[in-house]
Amino acid sequence: MNGTDYYYPAAALGIAFAAKVPALRHGWRNPLVRSVCALILMAGAGFFFAAPPTITVVNRVIGIPNVSAPLVYAILCAFSCSSLVLLVNWRGGPTERIRRTVRVWIVGYSVVIVALFVLFVLGDAPEERLRDLDTHYATTPYIREMILVYLAGHTVSAVMVTALCWRWSRKVTRWLRAGLVVLVVGFLLNLGFGIAKFIAVIARWTGNNLDVWSTSIAPPVASAGALLTTVGFLLPLMAPRLSETWDAWRAYRWLGPLWRELRATSSGSTVPLRLSRWSSLDLRVTHREAAIYDMLLVLAPYFDTTARVRAYDAALERGKSAEDAEVIAVAAMVAATLHVGLRQEPHPHETASDTSGPGLSAAIGSGRRHLARVSRAFATSPVVAAARRQAASPEGLSV
Repeated sequence: MNGTDYYYPAAALGIAFAAKVPALRHGWRNPLVRSVCALILMAGAGFFFAAPPTITVVNRVIGIPNVSAPLVYAILCAFSCSSLVLLVNWRGGPTERIRRTVRVWIVGYSVVIVALFVLFVLGDAPEERLRDLDTHYATTPYIREMILVYLAGHTVSAVMVTALCWRWSRKVTRWLRAGLVVLVVGFLLNLGFGIAKFIAVIARWTGNNLDVWSTSIAPPVASAGALLTTVGFLLPLMAPRLSETWDAWRAYRWLGPLWRELRATSSGSTVPLRLSRWSSLDLRVTHREAAIYDMLLVLAPYFDTTARVRAYDAALERGKSAEDAEVIAVAAMVAATLHVGLRQEPHPHETASDTSGPGLSAAIGSGRRHLARVSRAFATSPVVAAARRQAASPEGLSV
């Protein structure tokens, strides 16, 4: 990684943190929300302050060569602590046990962070090193210990979280399991980062030079590990909501053809409520669904169930399942009725005052998903298109 490569993941994590600020402001008392925000903040800060251009600026502003080293190490240890604290809060359990475990981790890593700065002050690192401080000062008293303390703290976190996530992932399903598996991969990469650093440092102790492990291999491994770790923690928290939003958008889009056709032929018989342009997607889907139901109520007395039966048989002949054939049949019945309009007489089984017959029940079906499928078939099925053509023929709908 070159100097500016560090800023790309830092910017991505900064955007993620900004997106979580409203949740942090409203849910400050929620330890899970605080833990998530702390993790994202520490991950982004780690990339930002580990970038060589930032290291240069910090060293010059403070006026102490290599003072960025304990600062970066402290931020990365805080990230390790945040990972453990988030995992504890995420997994849940008795409140007192969670608080006790969180205190242990916070106190432990606070001691590590204080030790980093104390050892740096006691040591002597006068020559500024932007990329290879770990190996350049690997044999320098106190600086050597500072590096070991940092790597030990980082490695302990990686091992603990990897083991906990792997055991937990075998007991859960769906998005939580997916997030835990991503976390396992992410922390294995973090562990690989620590191992690469250890290899380079130990090589210096034995008089060898394997600096490439520290300067070329470890940084991209750490970058991938930190991003995967953040994704792993956020996936089970955000994915369900994103999935719901996607389902709502798909339903809104699928309901469009039927809604537009019914609205165009309603002739003012129903007046839908106007929505603000700032209305939420959920409200828009509910509004579109309710408008379709209202317009189907007006159309229900004129449904021709004969058209529905013909379309059902035609769909089966095309190899559709019974469920899909029923959806297509309902869409064909609505399409055929719309082409004749309200000029025909109501069918005997349904009158204007009794609109709860089998035709309307089939059209409404079992909820939003069924109605969305009917609308999609209404727009795309060749069986429905054939029903439209037959309704437009001189014979029109059967009566």
